[in-house]
Amino acid sequence: MVSNEQRRRQLAREKYLRQQNRREAARHKQRRTYVVIASTLAVVLAAGGVVTAVSALSGGDGDKKKSDKASEPTMPTPSPTPTTKAPDPCAKGAKEAGNKKPKTVSWKKEPALTVDQSGTYAMKLETTCGDMTVTMDAAKAPHTVNSFNFLAGKGYFDHTKCHRLTPEGIFVLQCGDPMGTGMGDPGYTIPDENLKDSRIKGNKYPAGTVAMANQYDPQTKKGKNSGGSQFFLVYKDSELPPYYTPFGTLDKESMQVLKKISDAGAAAPDPQTGNTAPNATVLINKATVGKS
Repeated sequence: MVSNEQRRRQLAREKYLRQQNRREAARHKQRRTYVVIASTLAVVLAAGGVVTAVSALSGGDGDKKKSDKASEPTMPTPSPTPTTKAPDPCAKGAKEAGNKKPKTVSWKKEPALTVDQSGTYAMKLETTCGDMTVTMDAAKAPHTVNSFNFLAGKGYFDHTKCHRLTPEGIFVLQCGDPMGTGMGDPGYTIPDENLKDSRIKGNKYPAGTVAMANQYDPQTKKGKNSGGSQFFLVYKDSELPPYYTPFGTLDKESMQVLKKISDAGAAAPDPQTGNTAPNATVLINKATVGKS
């Protein structure tokens, strides 16, 4: 006969096991959700030309944990990314920035639309490599501009690093993840916008374009409207299908800063995330948005 104490222990153990199973299921689901983002910008050379493996310019965004290989969509295998060991042109700025930590807050739903949808906004990114200004058109991408206005106002981008630089096939610097892994997001998603922008011609995002990363998988056609906080800055014309919301442009001075970053090259792929981090230490000290 089972005593009351034995029964109590049995029930406690069963409860513990249920909790562990729920946590593991949640972790597995999260890994599956974000795995698309991890490989976001892979571009490969195939027999007939350039095949764009668009599964990670993430805007829902990111890649928070180690990829769950069993749940990854079938993707072309990217050719090895060339890496360089150029000096860090932003080391001085990084030293001055210190070791301040970004915020890791999140929200349950997209913020209310409060921007002037007929107006133009400017997002200033004060980085360890120099200041960059993104001019944003609220008429073309109201939800995206509104989200950046909200997140910047909350200090969401402050002290975050730009975690990925792609030096082959497509040429972008990816930022906007407080986790610095490609897996972070603000807890909500925003709709795709402005995908028929006249500047995006022939599946080419021109240099100076700033666009949203997202989780769209062209093979399954799933992951639309999955933008979050991650975005990418194009430093050289890049062939990409029009799946990524173009919401801003960089001015000449900003392009010079971006060139300094890209000229320093990228590090070897991280074995955990697959990211090729820029050799330059690119930290966003502060991001501000205002009507211009």
